[in-house]
Amino acid sequence: MLRTARNLGLGLILGISAAQAETVTIAALGDSLTQGYGLVQEDGFVPQLEAWLRARGADVTVINAGVSGDTTAGGLSRVAWTLTPEVDAMVVALGGNDLLRGIDPATSRANLDGILQAGDEAGVDMLLVGMEAPLNYGADFKDQFDGMYGELAEAYSIPLYPTFFDGLLAEGDINAARAAYMQADGIHPNADGVARIVEAMGPAILALIE
Repeated sequence: MLRTARNLGLGLILGISAAQAETVTIAALGDSLTQGYGLVQEDGFVPQLEAWLRARGADVTVINAGVSGDTTAGGLSRVAWTLTPEVDAMVVALGGNDLLRGIDPATSRANLDGILQAGDEAGVDMLLVGMEAPLNYGADFKDQFDGMYGELAEAYSIPLYPTFFDGLLAEGDINAARAAYMQADGIHPNADGVARIVEAMGPAILALIE
């Protein structure tokens, strides 16, 4: 009887330990910034993020669900099959291509809303990554575009990371940062730029999975 109790207790302890050690799977849903455009695979956002998290003791797998050129509409069209049963959390980083195409912020907002609703229904933890519009489209466009991220994060009670490029904006001199950390197109970060972006965003993702 005593042996049975011991075995049962050991089994429970081992079971709890196994559950605690279970790998957390994060889906990074985004565009070329997430996909790693112009970089060798290991220098892209997802591999660098995964390495950063693991270096800090997190047992994680980060799925690269970034598609170059994707808009919020593209993200909405594929979020359902991105959220496979093993996915525990999702980082949503979309909107840059909506900006480049001058898509109505109301349309972008509706698409992001649909993505977050899908994540909410799937029961995954989420982090929404913002993007800031330039003034080229006017102050009203910028207010609507920039503001939609905070509004949606509040509506779904999820954390908001202010902007994908926050790690580069912290440099102060944006022109110097662009010269040092962006590829020749001025849109996509180089490997060092990605490292700075990951260093800045990493704690928010670590907090999400903890």
